[in-house]
Amino acid sequence: MLKDYSDDRLRLVARLYHVDGLGQGEVARFAKVSQAKVSRMLALALERGIVRITVADYQPRRHALEERLRSRFGLQTAIVIRTDAGNDAADLRRAVGHFGAAAVNDLVPPRATVALAGGRTIHELVHQLPQVKTKSLTVVQAMGSVDSTVNAFDAQEIGRAMARRLGGVFLSLNTPAFIPEKRTRDALLALDQVRSVHAHLERAEVAIVGLGTLQNSVFVERGVLDATMLRDLARAGAVGEICGRFIDTRGRECDTAWSDRVIGVQVAQLRRIPQVIGVVSGSDRTAAILAAIKGGLLKSLVIDESGAVALLATPAAPASPKSTRKKTKP
Repeated sequence: MLKDYSDDRLRLVARLYHVDGLGQGEVARFAKVSQAKVSRMLALALERGIVRITVADYQPRRHALEERLRSRFGLQTAIVIRTDAGNDAADLRRAVGHFGAAAVNDLVPPRATVALAGGRTIHELVHQLPQVKTKSLTVVQAMGSVDSTVNAFDAQEIGRAMARRLGGVFLSLNTPAFIPEKRTRDALLALDQVRSVHAHLERAEVAIVGLGTLQNSVFVERGVLDATMLRDLARAGAVGEICGRFIDTRGRECDTAWSDRVIGVQVAQLRRIPQVIGVVSGSDRTAAILAAIKGGLLKSLVIDESGAVALLATPAAPASPKSTRKKTKP
């Protein structure tokens, strides 16, 4: 039996394999055991501490870029995840989620009320949060359902996962995100259940949100926004979408029929939440991020390296011109 092998015997096998670089077949012949046993002996050597694995430190964050983002845009926190030039969209989401989760966990205090949006990058991040199960959070769905097909990237599923991992309860906003008629939307908002969820959104200390654009929005992807509404939003100056609210370059909600038919956290509510964390991957959301920051809707940002570089490459706002009026003597 493997347990009968002495530490010295395991040291021999480990030395031959790990230090001398012999293949498992060669180690088997040298140590007079079968090749299958070599594999098991190597595992036992690791279990007993004869073999210790060390990994050279990998720094997943770009601290210099983080400092530049904080300084230039006045962010409370900036988390920039290191990525490679060859990464595709899925790779970027995976990296931001995997390496950004610990930082986001640190930004969410115990017993907080958390307004949570959906999205692929947020999905990746939430599923990498530590399973502490002790924070006693109230996680609140920040926007109604996009459509009747709830998938893993929607706030309902992500919110339940966050409450399970960190500990707490999840409050679902059981309405569509977009209602065809304003009158129907107003009737839904008057329901006690919906009003209760909105009251929790009003009390939120933290929000975790994504950002979309007119070209890359879950509402376009899933056929909720039609061509006519898209034209109306474009004419109104929409450059970004946050929790179903389309905003212009100054971070103000665009005045269109869409704004009268959407159910979700309001722009004014987002502005009042002390910690709003944008979780973004890719460099195509630059205008949306800038608008959200300018409008006071984003306080912190978790983003990949390419997205951070794109943000910093935008022209700085021009300084206000000094007055040329001559001072008059008193």
